[in-house]
Amino acid sequence: MKPDTELLRAALAGYQSEYARIEQVMAEIRRQLGPSAGATSKPAASAKRKMSAAGRKRIAAAQKKRWAEYTQAKEAPAKKRKLSAAGRKRIIEATKKRWEAFRAQKEAQEAPAKKAVK
Repeated sequence: MKPDTELLRAALAGYQSEYARIEQVMAEIRRQLGPSAGATSKPAASAKRKMSAAGRKRIAAAQKKRWAEYTQAKEAPAKKRKLSAAGRKRIIEATKKRWEAFRAQKEAQEAPAKKAVK
């Protein structure tokens, strides 16, 4: 659907007249306040500060030092723990024992169900 161009032109003209009226009111208020209150002048720009070459070198060295410490701390991974042969054997035996108990319990539950079917 294409917007009605006449309607848009009328709206634009209305907004422009409203804008002109608001600017007149603002000018009147500024006149009543006086010259210092409504001033919108920008503050004087301060002179740009320059850093000496030695100062830049000190900052660069400090940043390199911080970066080296950061990367060094990041690269040092925690020591990985190793499982002894005896520990591994105990884990395997315990797992086998748990599975045997599980299978025995499952077989005990199925046995009465088989007898009932016969």
